[in-house]
Amino acid sequence: MIGRKAEREKEFEELSKKYDKLYSDFQELKFSLGEMKASADEIEKQGEEIRQLHESMRSLKHDMKNHLMVTLSYLNDGDEEAARAYISQIINKLNAIHSYIETGNSLLNHILNEKLSEARTNGIDVKAEVENLAFERMESMDFSALLTNMLDNAICASLLEKERDKSAEMIVKVYKNIGYDSIVVKNRISESVLEDNPELTTTKEDSDEHGKGVPQIRDIAEKYEGMYDFYEEDGYFISCVFIPI
Repeated sequence: MIGRKAEREKEFEELSKKYDKLYSDFQELKFSLGEMKASADEIEKQGEEIRQLHESMRSLKHDMKNHLMVTLSYLNDGDEEAARAYISQIINKLNAIHSYIETGNSLLNHILNEKLSEARTNGIDVKAEVENLAFERMESMDFSALLTNMLDNAICASLLEKERDKSAEMIVKVYKNIGYDSIVVKNRISESVLEDNPELTTTKEDSDEHGKGVPQIRDIAEKYEGMYDFYEEDGYFISCVFIPI
């Protein structure tokens, strides 16, 4: 009787191990399928965004001759104020049309285009210098969390600058630097962030948006034996992360 019970317990243990392995395999397949679907959706979204961008550029090019003729007519009539106002409208339209960033890295494309579009929609001036980097050592979830947090912090801080009636500007650089894949995000500030909050700590009541996500940025950089820094220079708050290649 005791021997039969032991056999059943052993069979149960073996079945449990098989179940655990099958469940683990199922979860991996499920995750892979989700990534494939997300990639397909992203490719479709990128194609539509590029199509809309090309359509906007064609439309603007077609209308430019008329815009120049209207501006010239204002100048010929001596109405410089109307000409300046009309040119300002054209510039605003040009600023609304931004180039789609294509890096060869679909995840990098998605995050940059989504976040920079969000910034521009909120009236933040954006400059981007992006190289085609793979960030091969990083897991997709870690890379997404890292870059998203860095950009979200800069966007939130820039929106605070706009609330203070100050100019809002972001500069994003992704580049290779002596054995490191590097991300640098700058946002213009009218007053120091680090002076009152050098550790960039945050609480629910804290209005300093730079503190949000900073611990995660630090943890991810350290996970990949990388380096990170947060500092201020020439009227900008700067966050940077360097991941060894």
